[in-house]
Amino acid sequence: MIVRALGRVDHAPTYEAMQAFTAARTTATPDELWVCEHNPVFTQGLAGREDHLLSPGDIPVVATNRGGQVTYHGPGQVVAYPLVDLHRAGYFVKEYVYRVEEAVIRTLAVFGVTGHRVAGAPGIYVRLDDPGSHALLPQRPLRREPGAPLPPPDFEGLGKIAALGIKVSRHCTYHGVALNVAMDLQPFQRINPCGYAGLQTVDLSTIGVAASWDDAAAVLSQKLGATLSP
Repeated sequence: MIVRALGRVDHAPTYEAMQAFTAARTTATPDELWVCEHNPVFTQGLAGREDHLLSPGDIPVVATNRGGQVTYHGPGQVVAYPLVDLHRAGYFVKEYVYRVEEAVIRTLAVFGVTGHRVAGAPGIYVRLDDPGSHALLPQRPLRREPGAPLPPPDFEGLGKIAALGIKVSRHCTYHGVALNVAMDLQPFQRINPCGYAGLQTVDLSTIGVAASWDDAAAVLSQKLGATLSP
């Protein structure tokens, strides 16, 4: 996988470049990982509802073709866009999502933080009272009977530290994952993050981890490269 460090870039041209790369790639095109930081922007997913935009103010709102609802990108957040040919990699979308989340969990572990999954809610969460606790969450994903509905997400005692939104076209992925490192979290109060009213958003800084953007980006890039390998 070719890793490209894009620096701080606007979201719109990066989104357009991902679409162009995916449309032009062939079965011989190497996978890439684009790592960047965005200027402040709210992005809406395909299912995005206007009522989840509470008061965007002067921050632009951009419609995208990824899954999910509204989220915020801004300085101090590591945004990683894996451009992966799933057919060549040999796994399907559900496993791809699992692998991306696993990369975030392994990244957090390097900084002494335990990341958790929540049933019915993509992304990675941390315990607010004890971010390093390894205790299993009662609201973690559990085996369900075939056809059984997902339980409603339960965020009690948790903060969201990484958001996930993807698009798959011709078996190839784009969009990706955003890990909050040390950022202004106030814009998350202007939306219902990922469509959940009252969901608290945190970053490494607010849970007591002094990590630089460069360090977090380097670790996440390495973990994504490892977990997304065929």
